[in-house]
Amino acid sequence: MPANELQPFDTLVIGAGAAGLMCAATAAKRGLSVLLIDHAKQAGKKILISGGGRCNFTNMYTAPENFLSDNPHFCKSALSRYTQWDFLAMVDKHGIAWHEKTLGQLFCDDSAKDIVRMLMQECSDADARVQLRTEVIAVTEQHGSYHVNTSAGTYTTRNLVIATGGLSMPKLGATPFGYKVAEQFGHTIKPVRAGLVPFTLQDTDKAALADLSGVAADVVASNQRTSFKEAMLFTHRGLSGPAMLQMSSYWHPGETLQVNLLPNEDADALIKQAKQQQPRSSLIGLFSKYLPKRMVQTLAAHGQWPSKNLADISNSDLERVAELISAWPIKPNGTEGYRTAEVTIGGIDVNQVSSKTMESKLQPGLYFIGEVLDVTGWLGGYNFQWAWSSGWVCGESIPK
Repeated sequence: MPANELQPFDTLVIGAGAAGLMCAATAAKRGLSVLLIDHAKQAGKKILISGGGRCNFTNMYTAPENFLSDNPHFCKSALSRYTQWDFLAMVDKHGIAWHEKTLGQLFCDDSAKDIVRMLMQECSDADARVQLRTEVIAVTEQHGSYHVNTSAGTYTTRNLVIATGGLSMPKLGATPFGYKVAEQFGHTIKPVRAGLVPFTLQDTDKAALADLSGVAADVVASNQRTSFKEAMLFTHRGLSGPAMLQMSSYWHPGETLQVNLLPNEDADALIKQAKQQQPRSSLIGLFSKYLPKRMVQTLAAHGQWPSKNLADISNSDLERVAELISAWPIKPNGTEGYRTAEVTIGGIDVNQVSSKTMESKLQPGLYFIGEVLDVTGWLGGYNFQWAWSSGWVCGESIPK
């Protein structure tokens, strides 16, 4: 063994995030010698900031339909073999208190640190070694063995797992490392972009809606492909909130979104009833009963609503306002990008990876898990569940 080459491991995992920690613990429980390395100072950095610091660690309703991929069938095997209930059992085993917030989203009662501590404890109990502050300089393969040259020396392994995530939140250390390793060994990278990310607005819309920063309402946001019924939040840059974050994953640049501002009411019926029963009332007065008044006033100015009494407004103008309420058109200028994106859409082509083991079909002994793959979940704990499921399946599949 060369002087700078360290003790070989059965499995070497690069990336101490959700998927990497799960994989390392799972493989080590089966008796494999496992080393997990990461350039960060802290394991699970994305876990720690998720869910406002309480970690939305899974979703009760996780199903393949909640994921985007060029191959929508790829995620089915892993999600069915390690489910949300399996992860919840681990959380309960460690005595972590949790609660359901909305739409099946499960959060820690106390802190996201509980999830990181749990995963680190699982690694420790199984004798998986976690080594942080370790930069990877190069990865090579010779005669069925991988050589990982790092700032701490060169490690050898028969099985190399890439769990380095995507490009979202570079301030947490996100890099294109995983994509580069995949390309090095012949893999195709599907085009990547920011997902679950706030929208920015055109300058004219941004100026017109500037006063609404901080105002929120429950809406249905949609395009030709999908729709989401959740909260929308106006920001000083544009539009955020769960409904907009969800739509960002399905939005194409240049596309106009439709937003139903009153998803639980029929705007046209409300106007007709009010015109009949309260003919001297105004459109702003009517809709301020259902939406924040500041929001109604700004949208009225933006959409040039008639300011007269309902009795004096033509039916065609009333129909136009009803349409603006039930299908408010807004054309984003773009998104805030990877800086604030929760996930990266696209990634390593899953058609070149085994859905049952996460092993490369092109390079034996090379595995890819988590966000680095072309699998992206909805907002609400789905991406963490993909990390747990893909990490567990990989850890269970690595040969002894």
